[in-house]
Amino acid sequence: MKQKFNVITSTCVPLPLENVDTDQIIPARFLKATTREESFFGDNLFRDWRYNADGTVNKNFVLNDPTYSGCILVAGKNFGNGSSREHAAWAIAGYGFRVVISSFFADIHKNNELNNFVLPVVVSESFLSELFQSIQKDPKTLIEVDLPNQTVTNKATGRQETFEINGYKKHCLINGLDDIDFLIQNKDKIEQWEQQNA
Repeated sequence: MKQKFNVITSTCVPLPLENVDTDQIIPARFLKATTREESFFGDNLFRDWRYNADGTVNKNFVLNDPTYSGCILVAGKNFGNGSSREHAAWAIAGYGFRVVISSFFADIHKNNELNNFVLPVVVSESFLSELFQSIQKDPKTLIEVDLPNQTVTNKATGRQETFEINGYKKHCLINGLDDIDFLIQNKDKIEQWEQQNA
């Protein structure tokens, strides 16, 4: 979903599990889908954790716990490893998450999130641990993610960290542009360059 990204302040959904792979994010059987509808992939985010084998809701999984809500997912270290399926990023965006915070992302998944207007924010392990502690203590804890200034702030403690992001991707997120939009926006400059270098 193309959305301009500036500053987001939200409560969070905590997923304090390490090494969450893309098959856990969106199981392989959903890759055969002939739709790209956000709701389809969002409804099946973490499908095998959200539902029991008989199709009933797993009340012990965090996405089914009404205590937690918000558009920020706080995840354990090494999020998105495994296969390079873009469907995993579709599912995260389709569910409504705008930000995923972790201490480490698999590179391909990180880029897939950026391409689907989800901001992956890398923080230190100590800051991540503090976020989990704050959210556990008070599920209404607010986290502020400021893309222009590249900062993430735990409103419960006031602690803040900066995060890195590719300048091009930052520009695209702030302006709500995908790669094609960016090229179209710069069509005149591209044509001028081609004429000068023909």
